[in-house]
Amino acid sequence: MSKYKINKEFFPFSLLKPPIMNPNFAGKLGSMMKPPRWIYKDKEINTTKYVIYGYNSAKINVFVMEPKNIKTDNCLLYYHGGGFFFEGASYHYKNVKDYALNCPCKVIFVEYRLAPKNPFPIPVEDSYNALIWAYNHANELGINKNKIAVAGDSAGGAIAASVSKMIRDRNKEINLLFQLLIYPVLDLSMSSDSNKKYTKTPMWNSSLSIHMVNGYIQDKKYLKDPYASLVEGELNNLPYAYIETAEFDCLHDEGLIYANKLLDAGNDVEINETIGTMHGFDIVRKAKTTKAAINKRISFMKKRFEEKCS
Repeated sequence: MSKYKINKEFFPFSLLKPPIMNPNFAGKLGSMMKPPRWIYKDKEINTTKYVIYGYNSAKINVFVMEPKNIKTDNCLLYYHGGGFFFEGASYHYKNVKDYALNCPCKVIFVEYRLAPKNPFPIPVEDSYNALIWAYNHANELGINKNKIAVAGDSAGGAIAASVSKMIRDRNKEINLLFQLLIYPVLDLSMSSDSNKKYTKTPMWNSSLSIHMVNGYIQDKKYLKDPYASLVEGELNNLPYAYIETAEFDCLHDEGLIYANKLLDAGNDVEINETIGTMHGFDIVRKAKTTKAAINKRISFMKKRFEEKCS
């Protein structure tokens, strides 16, 4: 039994402890994961795989997922979670299918390279390059250059926030509509109260975060790099942020800290604090709490995409 008051609808994942003993072991597990086959056979979405150039001209994969029967030129770059170690899981693809159909939008699902084999800055630079690729191929992809946004969960939330900063700093042509950050990794100092409190929570905890940071940040000079630890650096002039937190999550407090820092810097922010949840709770897609959270994310994204049309 879990000692935390996690909603019973998340059982058995409310008891799951990922078998991460060290960064190398996690990296080996993560490398075994492959995109689910159903994405190519789905009745409601088309999926096209592209091989593009990531950081230092290395080849990476992106999957463009779009509704079959809905025309849309909205574009969402999605960066999956997994502690920077793991590829996207099936539920990640199912979530973005929901986004594609209901926003609606074309989702570009990015297979950035993973730690520990590919530490920072490789994953974020791959992800930035994917956005630039999408922008430069907008006509071919049927994308409106003025209706591009980024999203991600957990480690992918960190990447989405990082790419938002990179676009602000490096490319004045692109104006991202929003950044959707789902229980994101934002403070590599791990100094928040929730990091100190939730050392053994299921799905993810601060004990596992130690392995994550050690695998992702192999050169300690990057620990306070503003593209790695997102609470660092200037936070002005960033896209509208939607930040969602889970109650029993070591990352809970840094989500709120980052939201307040964004607000103090003059940015627009919407916060959704989910209750009775643990990190990665939306792996249980049938749970009422999960459905409510996904609907709230979609409502935010849909509104932002529609506002750009008006």
